Amino acid sequence: MTTATLPVLTKKDFQTDQEVRWCPGCGDYAILSAVQSVFPELGIKRENFVVISGIGCSSRFPYYMNTFGFHTIHGRAPAVATGLKTIRPDLEVWVATGDGDALSIGGNHTIHMLRRNVGLKVLLFNNRIYGLTKGQYSPTSELNKKTKSTPYGSLDRPFNPISLAIGAEATFVARSVDVFQGHLKDTLKQAAAHKGSAFIEILQNCNIFNDGAWFSLTEKDARSEHIIQLEHGKPMVYGKNRDKGIRQRPDGDIEIVQLGNGITEADLLVHDAHHPRPYYAFLLSHMEHREGFPTPIGVLRSWPDVARYEDVIHDQLKDVLAKRGPGDLEKLLRAGDTWRVEAR
Repeated sequence: MTTATLPVLTKKDFQTDQEVRWCPGCGDYAILSAVQSVFPELGIKRENFVVISGIGCSSRFPYYMNTFGFHTIHGRAPAVATGLKTIRPDLEVWVATGDGDALSIGGNHTIHMLRRNVGLKVLLFNNRIYGLTKGQYSPTSELNKKTKSTPYGSLDRPFNPISLAIGAEATFVARSVDVFQGHLKDTLKQAAAHKGSAFIEILQNCNIFNDGAWFSLTEKDARSEHIIQLEHGKPMVYGKNRDKGIRQRPDGDIEIVQLGNGITEADLLVHDAHHPRPYYAFLLSHMEHREGFPTPIGVLRSWPDVARYEDVIHDQLKDVLAKRGPGDLEKLLRAGDTWRVEAR
C-alpha cells in the first residue's frame, strides 16, 4: 500500500497576488510574514486552511493569504469561524482580528467561542487603538489615553486580553510581539499543535495613530528588563544579566527577587503551562499591571484535556442517529399544531 505524501510547500505558496495595503511600517506586515512562514511547516494541505476575519486593519489578512477565507462583518469572525469548524472539523481555521474587533463589538462572540473550546486559532492584533477608523481609543487603550474620541483622556480601565481569555477558560493562551519574529513563529507553531481554542495576543505597533504603543517592551535596551519569556518547565528568570526572577510566596502571590545572596534559580517559580487550574495563568497575566513587574510573553496556559466543541457535537449527532434514526423533515414540519390557510 502506498502512502500519499504531501507536497512540499514554501512561504511563497501562501502569498497572493494582492497588493498588501497596510501603512508602511505597520506591525501587521511582520505578523503576515510569520504566519506565511509557519503554515508550510505544519504538514497540512494548503486547501485545508481557512482564514477568517472581521473588520479592521488586521481583517485584511485573508486577502494576503493564499488559502480559503472569509472577510466577515465587524466582530463576527468567531461566530462565522465556529460555524465552519463545527460543520467541517477537518479544516484548519484561523481567525485574524484586532483589539477593537474582538473585544468591543465582538467581545461576546470571542468569550463564548473560547468557553466552548472550538478548535480555532485566534490571532488578536493588539495596537491599543482603532487604526482603520483613524485613531479612536480601543478597549485596550491605556487609562487617560488622549485620542480623537477621548481628547481629555480615556476614563475606561483597559481590557487585558490575556486575562479575558483565561477568564473564559480558554485552553490555550499565549502572547507574542510583532517584531520578535523567532518567538512569534514558535508561538504560532505551539498554537497550531493545540487541538482546542488557541488564543494568541500579538502586541503590534500602529505607527500612524499610536506609534510606540509597546516601545517600553520592544526598545532594544529595555527588552530584557521589561519582558519575561515564559518557558514550560523552566524557572522564571529575566533581566539583562539574568539576575532577576519571580518567586511564589507562601500566601500564593508572586514577588520579584534578586538572584544572589543565597537566592538561586532553585528558589524561583517554575513555569507550568499545563497547570490544570486557570487561576495560575491568570496570576501571571496580571504581572504587567503591578509596579516593577515585567510583561510575560510566551504560552501562559496550554490545557489539552478538554473536548473540542465540534467533536462533542458530532458525537452527539451520532448518538442520536443511532437511537432514533435519521430525521424526516416533512414529518417535522407537520408535527404539532398546524393550520391550513385557504383563500375565500
